[in-house]
Amino acid sequence: MQRSLCGRIVNAVGLGCMNLSWAYGDPPPHEGRIRLLNEALDLGYDHLDTSNIYGFGKNEELLAEAVMHRRDEFLLATKTGIIVDGPRRGIDCSPEAISESLDASLNRLKTDHIDLFYMHRFDPKVPIADSVGAMARAIEAGKIGAYGVSEWSSAHIREAHAVHPMAAVQTEYSLWTRNPELGVLETTRELGIALVAFSPIARGALGGELKDLSVLGEKDLRRSHPRFSAENWPKNLEIIARFDELATQAGLEPAQLALSWVLAQGDHVHAIPGTTSLEHMRENFAASDVVARDEVLAEAAGLINQRTVSGHRYPEVMRNTIDTEDYV
Repeated sequence: MQRSLCGRIVNAVGLGCMNLSWAYGDPPPHEGRIRLLNEALDLGYDHLDTSNIYGFGKNEELLAEAVMHRRDEFLLATKTGIIVDGPRRGIDCSPEAISESLDASLNRLKTDHIDLFYMHRFDPKVPIADSVGAMARAIEAGKIGAYGVSEWSSAHIREAHAVHPMAAVQTEYSLWTRNPELGVLETTRELGIALVAFSPIARGALGGELKDLSVLGEKDLRRSHPRFSAENWPKNLEIIARFDELATQAGLEPAQLALSWVLAQGDHVHAIPGTTSLEHMRENFAASDVVARDEVLAEAAGLINQRTVSGHRYPEVMRNTIDTEDYV
């Protein structure tokens, strides 16, 4: 399954590279990460997504070492806007910060252009026209091919798009995170903007294997997320078990059913699951060619949705940085 992104045709399933360096436990050995990225390209992945903050720049450096010699084989996306620098933390999408961050990313990635450059979060301190103006100048300079935003509300997407057309909106979207359905899904469809879904397998919850949370490393980001708490996880595990049974009956891996549902929500929708497993990477890519029956997708949606899942998708401190519309 192929879809349009930044004016080119790519596979609907791209590769989220974050957990090769950061967030979900300990990353695999260095050579294993390089192998996974190259095998992904060999398989047909042609959309790689990273960010300046993943591993504090280490993820971009990994891509530079692993696959930049194959630069013409994939669409490269990275991000700016989140500041994690010792005690200096927050969001900065000022023109100066965007320009400085872009040059730093280009240097770490060892490339002269980034195909898709996102503002990672909405910065209420900076006029949208100013931030988008910096992106437009980067496009004119040939440093980026297009810009996008991540976790922005419908109203702010429309405002930015009116200043300069954006190529993509990245947001969390899965069976258990339906926030885009409050506006962003329809807004992007209407404006002809690609919607790139991160965590489409619900941060691994719908991957068919995560049952006992004691296997998560001490630094695993999910340990701080409400849906994985001691109170909420047992409730969520009950509906996940039913979802796993549905996938088995349909002849699919659970992750493939989860991805199929996301991709079925619109021809403009892409998914960027991340993994450190070669096997899972192959399964995820195969999901782009899986055609789950409408009744199976409908049953999956009825099992797992904002009404049946226990806990918010983010802890309160992170929730406060999200601009995307939210359920009360």
